[in-house]
Amino acid sequence: MAMPRLHPRTIDAVKERADIVDVVGEHVVLKKKGREFVGVCPFHDDSKPSMTVSPQKQFYYCFSCGAGGNSIKFLMEFQRQSFSDVVLDLARRYQLPVETVDGPQQERLRQQLSRRDHLHRALALASGWFRSQLKSASGTEALAYLRDQRGLSDATMETFALGYAPDQWDGLLKHLQHVEGLSPELLESAGLVVPRKGGNGFYDRFRGRVIVPIRDRQGRVIGFGGRSLDGSDPKYLNSPETEVFEKGKHLFGLDQAANAIRKDDRAVVVEGYFDVIALHAAGITNAVASLGTALSGQQITQLCRCSDGKRIVLNFDADRAGIRAANRAIGEVEQLALQGQLELRVLHTPSGKDPDEYLKDHGAGDYRALLDQAPLWLDWQIEQVLEDRDLTKADQFQQAVSGLVELLGKLPQSAIRTHYLQQVAERLSGGQGRLALQLEQDLRQQVQGQRWHGRSARHEKAGEVSQRERCEAEILRIYLHCPMHRSQVRCELRQRELEDFALQHHRLLWSAITDLEEGNIGSGRLEAISRGKDPGHELADLDLPRLLTDQLLLENSALVAKLTPLLEPAELQRLALARPMDVLRGTAAILERQKSHKRCRHLLEAWGGQRLETLERCIASLIANEQEQTATAEGVDMEGRIQEMFEQLNADALRLQELYYSERKHIQHLDQQRCAGYEVVVATPPESIPPAA
Repeated sequence: MAMPRLHPRTIDAVKERADIVDVVGEHVVLKKKGREFVGVCPFHDDSKPSMTVSPQKQFYYCFSCGAGGNSIKFLMEFQRQSFSDVVLDLARRYQLPVETVDGPQQERLRQQLSRRDHLHRALALASGWFRSQLKSASGTEALAYLRDQRGLSDATMETFALGYAPDQWDGLLKHLQHVEGLSPELLESAGLVVPRKGGNGFYDRFRGRVIVPIRDRQGRVIGFGGRSLDGSDPKYLNSPETEVFEKGKHLFGLDQAANAIRKDDRAVVVEGYFDVIALHAAGITNAVASLGTALSGQQITQLCRCSDGKRIVLNFDADRAGIRAANRAIGEVEQLALQGQLELRVLHTPSGKDPDEYLKDHGAGDYRALLDQAPLWLDWQIEQVLEDRDLTKADQFQQAVSGLVELLGKLPQSAIRTHYLQQVAERLSGGQGRLALQLEQDLRQQVQGQRWHGRSARHEKAGEVSQRERCEAEILRIYLHCPMHRSQVRCELRQRELEDFALQHHRLLWSAITDLEEGNIGSGRLEAISRGKDPGHELADLDLPRLLTDQLLLENSALVAKLTPLLEPAELQRLALARPMDVLRGTAAILERQKSHKRCRHLLEAWGGQRLETLERCIASLIANEQEQTATAEGVDMEGRIQEMFEQLNADALRLQELYYSERKHIQHLDQQRCAGYEVVVATPPESIPPAA
C-alpha cells in the first residue's frame, strides 16, 4: 500500500511532541555537558564525541561531518526511512492522532494503527484474567509457591501483577473469546494461543504456570513469562515476538526501575524475572532483566538514557551460560566503554548464587556493598582469562598470555594500556620484580603486533560505507534475479570470505534466503554448493523474491520497505543484470579491496609505532663483541653478521613491512579483477611506507 499523504497538522504535532534528546538518545549514548548533550556521531567513523544535541533548540549537529537537523531528519538519516515513514512511526510512539489528506486512505491507515491497540487490549485483558486465577481456588499452589518458596509479599505480587495460568487447554481462550469477544486469530497474533497441528482450533500457550507480565516503558503489557510449577520443561516459557513485543528492544522491569536508575545513577542488569522482583522487594529498585537474551545495544542505550553517569552493572549467573552472556553484553558496548562514554562493571555474587538466592541469605546492604565493589569489565575479563590456570605450566601460561594480549590489544595506546600491562605482568610474574619488567616489555610487543583482520571501522575512510552498501546490494540483486548463477555467487562469496554482509538489513535478507534454501535442499547440500562441490541446479527453482516478500511481510514488515529496491528492482537496475558474472566479480573485488585497504592502514599504523635499530647500531654492537678478535679474521663474514643482526633487531618492523607489500600486491590483483568486471570510483590508494633500512 502506498503511503498516504499526511496532513500538516499531524506533521506539526509530531515535531512539537518528539523530543530531540529522547529520539537521538535511543540510538546514541548521550552525556550531559552543561545545557546540552554530547555523543559519538553515528554518521561517520567518530573516535570521540563530536555530536551536540540541544534540547533548547531541538537540534543536533556534528562538528566533524556536518550532519544536523531535527528529530525527523535524524531518524530519516539513521534508519534510512522516508519522511512519511518517520512521521508515522513517531506518531505511533507518542500516540498522536494521524490525519491524511485523502479520506479513504485515512480509514485504511486508521485500521492499520488500531490493530496494535487491539493487541495491547488483548494482552491487558489476559493479564487481568491471569491475576484473577492466582486468587482463585485453582491458584492455591501457585500462590503458596510465590509466598513460601519465593518469599514474596502480597504487595510485591500486586506491584508486578503476578498471575497464574491454570493447567487447562483453553481456559484463557474461552474467556477472551466468549466473554470479551476477541477472535482467536487476534489472540494468536498477541502470542496468547497456539494453533493446533491439525488446523482445527487453538489452545492456550501458557498452562500450569506462574505468569509474569512484561511491560514496555509506558507500562503497557506486551508479553508474558511463565514459570512451570511441576518442573516440566521448559522451566521458563516466554511469549513469542509479536508486532508489539521484540525481546531485543525491551527490558523487564524498566517501567518500574527508570526513576530509581536515574536517582541512583546506576542500573543493575540481572538475568531472571524473579531476580528483578526479589531485588525490588529488598528495596534495590534500579534492577532490570534482559528477557533471556544477550543484552543488546538498543537495551543498553535505553539504560544509558536513564543515567547521567551511564553506569551499568551486569549481575549474571556465574555458570558458563552467564559468563557467555556477560561477554556478549561487553562486546556490544566495549567501544563506548573504551571511549569513556559509559562505565560498565560485572558482578558475580559469592558462591555463584543468583541475586534471588543471595538475598535470602544476606541483606540488601550486603548486596549494595557488592555492587559498589564490582570490578570494571576489563578487570573482570582479565580474571576470567587467569581463573583456574596453573601459570607454572608452560601450556597454560601461554594460553593465559594469548588471552591477555587479545584483551589488551583493544585498549588505545595510552596511559590506561600501560596501567593494565604493568598489572598483568605483575600477576604473571608471581611478584618477581625483574621478571615482571621483562614480561611487561614482551606483552607490549605482542599487543602492538597483534594480528588484525581488516574489519575495524577505525581504519575505514569516508565514502567506503556507501560504496560497500551499493556493492552488497548489487550482489544480492544478482542472487535474487539471476537464479541460474546462484551457486556461482555462493562460491564467490565463500572464496573471498564475504558471506558476512556488513549492513544489518542485508544480513537479515541473506539469513532469510539461506533459511529458505536450507528448508528446500538441506544445510549439507547448501554447504557443498558454497564450497563448489555441488552444482546446485535446484537453487534456480526457488522464486526467492516472491517467497521472501511473503515471509517478511508476516515476520518483519518494517524490513520490507528497506529491501524493496532489491526485491523489486527498477528498470535501470535490471539493465545492470545483463552481465551478472562480470558485475559479481567486479563488486566482490571492490569489497575485498576495501578490506585490504583497511589492513594496509592498520599495518602502516603498527609499523609507525616500531623503533628501528640502525645499521650503525648493529655494527657498533658487533665491534663490541669482537674486541678480542681481529675484525678481518679468516672465516668471519662481517657483512653477513651485520645483516643477520639487523634482521633480528628489526624482526617485527620487517614482518609488518613484508605484510604491507604483500597486501599491496593483492590490491593490484583485485584492481585487475575490478576493471575487468565492474567500473566504479575507487578510494584513494593507500599511503606509501618507507623502507626499513
